[in-house]
Amino acid sequence: MERRNIDALIQQIRACVDRHNLGAPGVYTRNTLGPRADGKINEYGVADAANILYTINDFAQAQEDREHWIKVLRELQDPETGMYKEATHHTIHTTAHCLAALELFDAKALYPCTYLNDCLTKEGLYSKLENEICWDKEPWRDSHIGAGVFVALTMTDAVDLQWKDWYFDWFWNHTSPVNGFAFAGKEMQAKFHHYMGGGFHYLFNHEAEHRPLRHPEAIIDSCLPHLKNPEAYEEGKVFAKTVCFIDVDLVYAVTRAMRQTPHRFYEAKEALEIYADKYLDMMFSLDYENNVRFNDLHSLFGATCCLAELQSALPGKIITSKPLRLVLDRRPFI
Repeated sequence: MERRNIDALIQQIRACVDRHNLGAPGVYTRNTLGPRADGKINEYGVADAANILYTINDFAQAQEDREHWIKVLRELQDPETGMYKEATHHTIHTTAHCLAALELFDAKALYPCTYLNDCLTKEGLYSKLENEICWDKEPWRDSHIGAGVFVALTMTDAVDLQWKDWYFDWFWNHTSPVNGFAFAGKEMQAKFHHYMGGGFHYLFNHEAEHRPLRHPEAIIDSCLPHLKNPEAYEEGKVFAKTVCFIDVDLVYAVTRAMRQTPHRFYEAKEALEIYADKYLDMMFSLDYENNVRFNDLHSLFGATCCLAELQSALPGKIITSKPLRLVLDRRPFI
């Protein structure tokens, strides 16, 4: 196993976060390059700056800074609905993401998510999962709804253990034995990476609550070919090629399935090492100050999560002066 020290990369990530700060603790824009670079505070800018700094073990320490950051995140919430809104994502995703960022400060939002009150009953929850998610064609996009509702309601203490059981029972009964991801019994018309990318969101909810996966062996079988040979994927999404979330989706799906089954364990470990080298080669090849995706804090957060999960899964492979900390090991949602 080749040892890779990535301290220089972590320094570039830290410098990128600094470039997004708008002059006060917790006040961040999301993009500094590209058409979305507007120099304004952004929900994902604020949340992901906190997420990234937590991940690289450089989280805000001064109490005054932490309190200001909490204030900024709380003020972005709509007091009438309890939701957070941002143009690029479903409001349930944005809400879950900001509430999860608040948790890093041991803080909660000021208002309940009344917008989601229709999901508090079993009937309402199941209606949301079955009728508002396009399982056959858009399972990845709509996983922001299906996973986000769980996080938004649990992070605001709106639901109890019985409600959580309803949620996980539904997924237990609607998981494909073919690829290991949720599909709600409908014909799977989307490409594999849409089911994998969507399944990742439900998987981290299961992990957060220490719940069993229905078909972990199928997850490993369906994901391993893409770990072993990421550039050969022919369905329109190339892995280990750019700064985004698809890589942590793939890596996390395999590493967490490996915790629940010995199925192809050593083969999966070898595949993760192959993938790690290709992923690190890509990350080290970037023009950090001019790459648009690297300078999108949300995309950068996804990449930082991938580094953290690979470091944890491959002891001795990825070396940093401070160990990386995956936020998903503390609470769900990214």
